[in-house]
Amino acid sequence: MPPQHGAWAFLGLPVAVAVTVSPRSALLLLLAVTWIAAYPASYFLLAIVRDRSSRHPDPGRFTRPLTIWWATAITCGLALLAFRPWLLWIGLVYAASFLVNLAFARRRDERALLNDLVFIVQCTAMVAVTWAVAAGGRSIVPPPLADIPAHVWVLTVAVGLVLIGSTLHVKSLIRERAHPAFARNSRVFAALSLAGSLALAGWWGLPAGAPLAVPYLWLAGRSFAMRGPAPRPGRIGMIELVGFVLLVAAAAVAQAWSQTGE
Repeated sequence: MPPQHGAWAFLGLPVAVAVTVSPRSALLLLLAVTWIAAYPASYFLLAIVRDRSSRHPDPGRFTRPLTIWWATAITCGLALLAFRPWLLWIGLVYAASFLVNLAFARRRDERALLNDLVFIVQCTAMVAVTWAVAAGGRSIVPPPLADIPAHVWVLTVAVGLVLIGSTLHVKSLIRERAHPAFARNSRVFAALSLAGSLALAGWWGLPAGAPLAVPYLWLAGRSFAMRGPAPRPGRIGMIELVGFVLLVAAAAVAQAWSQTGE
């Protein structure tokens, strides 16, 4: 298993949020397995690329997990393609973005902020992809963007803001802790995200959209409260996870209130 524990939360958040506004479909479980398996499959491929650029390469130690996860991801992915052929084009887009990750792995610079942002975009896009899998058909052409409901786009932006803010905050406490300017920028982004959540609530439609501001209130609070010596990584991760769970809960409540109003 990849040792990047925070990545699992990044993978799960967009799918969990999208489920709150998507039609019920058994394909969502297949999509979730494919999506989750694709992460360790890509992780161990990047590990081999990174290891080959080291002084003492030993790519053999990554071969077994690479085989297991790629077999899982490809098998589930092909089954999903049988029901949603248009996912082929989405997969090609993701493959193209993965080339950026490969380039950073070759340079042994996977912690670069730009590389993190590519991963965030990959995760954020899964909100719309998840909804489309649940609501779409067997056409070879992806559903038109105009057919995606406004609530899905609201949650796509909401997930993007949370993932960017979380990345900046965690980096400010660990890898960039020696740079006060990075921490200040992280807090500024948290404050702007809180203000932006009010716009998202309005875009969703008030009063049903009001719960969407709650996660950003928590995340802004933790950004300004966590100063001085950095807590242990486990505690940092749990605090971030609370914010993620709050966003999923807020999306579910907003959707329930919207349906009640209808």
